[in-house]
Amino acid sequence: MPGSEEEIGVNGRVDAHHHVWDLSVREQTWMVGPELDPVRRNFSIDDLAPLAAAADVTSTVLVQTVGVPAETPEFLEVAAGNELVAGVVGWVDLTAAGVADALAGLKERPDGGWLKGIRHQVHDEPDPRWLCRDDVRAGLAAVADAGLVYDLLTKTPHLPAAVETVQALPQLSFVVDHISKPVVGGDLEPWASELRALAALPNVSCKLSGMVTEASWTDWKVSDLQPYADVVLDAFGPDRVMFGSDWPVCLLAASYGEVVQAAVDLTSDLNGPERNAVFGDTARRVYDLT
Repeated sequence: MPGSEEEIGVNGRVDAHHHVWDLSVREQTWMVGPELDPVRRNFSIDDLAPLAAAADVTSTVLVQTVGVPAETPEFLEVAAGNELVAGVVGWVDLTAAGVADALAGLKERPDGGWLKGIRHQVHDEPDPRWLCRDDVRAGLAAVADAGLVYDLLTKTPHLPAAVETVQALPQLSFVVDHISKPVVGGDLEPWASELRALAALPNVSCKLSGMVTEASWTDWKVSDLQPYADVVLDAFGPDRVMFGSDWPVCLLAASYGEVVQAAVDLTSDLNGPERNAVFGDTARRVYDLT
């Protein structure tokens, strides 16, 4: 599915959001229910590499999957040993008193240069205002002090707290994962208004990712996704939007190639530089990818 040089940029596409896991190392605790059986197996960079090559993806960002400290060093080793992975978004306990030391320890590793950001499964926290807790805010400030980005994994109920938190930490660069996971096919509101409020803040970008698994897994169409992509692109502008596949989670609803093609179709009204931003330039800038 190669495109023109104008479409993919001279440096190739960046997939700003994917995962790997080895179930023999640890369980993925979010895999609950038989509907997740299609992804209940091991996935490695070697599995992704040919799919990425076929889609003109030359760089990726490997993102944490569970809140376990040991996973981040494992991911840094993956990045150091593979040319495809250009950066890692890891995990630390933001509420811990020693969060600054934990971040420093990761960055000081020989492979610590691949650490670009931190993420926590905020959408699994029972308190929709978890991001506003004093200990969480202190942890986020430490992320900023470490020169890292923070990925916001939220749903619509968490967006008001996200807005307050981003306002309180202008020194920290935030990235919204999966457009904050609206239910595709449901009402655009209040998601659209809440996301626009977040986009009004200059230190936030957004990943055009995760949409196919928020739609009907068996019969989604690009036209189902278009209203959501339009809100994101209008609110943030292409220079603050980045493509992410969410592979292998996306396999519940679509192949890797289908997800990339959907993103191409969703951005078909953009000009060349704007598409280059979405498919590479934004991620390279925000995550400082080399």
